[in-house]
Amino acid sequence: MPKNPQRNKGLLDIEKIQKLLPHRYPFLLVDRVLEMEKGKSLVAVKNVTSNEPFFQGHFPSMKVMPGVLIVEALAQAGGILLFHSVPEPQNRLAFLSKIEKAKFRKPVIPGDQLRLKVELIKLRDKYSHFKGEASVEGVTVTEGEVTATLLDYEKVNEQT
Repeated sequence: MPKNPQRNKGLLDIEKIQKLLPHRYPFLLVDRVLEMEKGKSLVAVKNVTSNEPFFQGHFPSMKVMPGVLIVEALAQAGGILLFHSVPEPQNRLAFLSKIEKAKFRKPVIPGDQLRLKVELIKLRDKYSHFKGEASVEGVTVTEGEVTATLLDYEKVNEQT
């Protein structure tokens, strides 16, 4: 039986993403990576469905994806790019440490597909800084900048 060409669309599918990010349901907010230039930029998607658990309370009468979760989706896309941009990424963990210049322009509702674009602005040994934009059908819904602190797994385990 021939493969469905739509199934292989993109660079990384959800199974590959789960090997890179520690997040799991209901907090994994990237479904597929479409484009990536290592050390520079990444484009991914998040399919927003009415089954998302946050819609039970935000808001029951008018379902709107919380803006902070859109920023988190951008941060996770940045984490995937980061994994492909640092040496020995399997030994590193990124923690969100700062959100700047966040703007929420339009609501995101069930049925929307978020297109997540992240661009690496600065990468140092202990932190990274990204610019991100989320859009739906070509219209920007959220934008901002995210800084992540980079730690070695060994140091994280020592602290816990």
